[in-house]
Amino acid sequence: MTSRGAGRIAARAASAYVRAMPDIPLVHARERADLLDPRELAALGGLEFVARAVVEGFIAGLHRSPHRGFSVEFAEHRMYQPGDDLRYVDWRMFGRSDRYYIKQFEEETNLRCYVLLDTSASMGWTSGSGLPSKLWYAQQLAASLSLLLLRQGDAVGLIGFDDLARVHIAPRGGQRHWHELLQALERLGPSGRTEAGSALRDVTGRLRRRGLVVLISDLLVDQATTRLALQYLRHRGHEVVVFHLIDPGERELPPGIGDARFVDPETGEELPVSVADLRREYRDAVQHAIEEWRATLRPQGIDYEVIDTDAPLAHALRAYLHKRERLG
Repeated sequence: MTSRGAGRIAARAASAYVRAMPDIPLVHARERADLLDPRELAALGGLEFVARAVVEGFIAGLHRSPHRGFSVEFAEHRMYQPGDDLRYVDWRMFGRSDRYYIKQFEEETNLRCYVLLDTSASMGWTSGSGLPSKLWYAQQLAASLSLLLLRQGDAVGLIGFDDLARVHIAPRGGQRHWHELLQALERLGPSGRTEAGSALRDVTGRLRRRGLVVLISDLLVDQATTRLALQYLRHRGHEVVVFHLIDPGERELPPGIGDARFVDPETGEELPVSVADLRREYRDAVQHAIEEWRATLRPQGIDYEVIDTDAPLAHALRAYLHKRERLG
């Protein structure tokens, strides 16, 4: 069997298991879950429902956009012909048009991907006003990305880490595996200090052939160690995407506050400061840190995306999509 043939079978198998999942209606364009404010998204329900709603909304948006490159899973519709497999009938199209249409699929590449999720104590922080924590955002993003990967016939694994790898699930495909990933994500809580370098080195030893590594972190890490580990992954031929999560309250110090005491959530260290005196320097320091990450990672071929945790998940999913399209 050729790799092209095996890829097509994998694509059809992946699509079949997605159809076996309990159906949920497409979210209306104006209410697409992938475009919702995270505060609204958090009110929708649990991790599985949110991830599926986000992916359904995202794919619905793609079908209306020029980005048909995502169609490694879905290519186009054609009219039903006698003898066609009824599993590929698009029942939503039938509900709208009273006609039978068949979904057609394109070749898959069976990529192996590891999602690395930072679970250190700082990820549990939020600036408030109903905004979920960075870890909550990371869990929704990891679950949504995993579902997209699995729908494309790719294999996806998960490593949750702080200073050590706390959860490790090897890359596999299938519906049962996605539920295993969801259960692992739901068990993760914020604790400990961040040491991304050891998790990245761990992945390097486990990926025996070219794969994709997605790091989701607030990057409150040792930058030199983490940067070297990321560059080593690229040197070994792996594709790397870094999602740098930032709470809006981390970009700007809150207004109307004079003296304050800053507390490091990972070490407990306290620092008394005058917020008014520090405001401009703080803003410049945050921007400098972002630019430094961008300047050191992108020349190495590492995709670096800053994601504010009050932004819809569609931002991160589009960044992943562009990366996936380049991988072919």
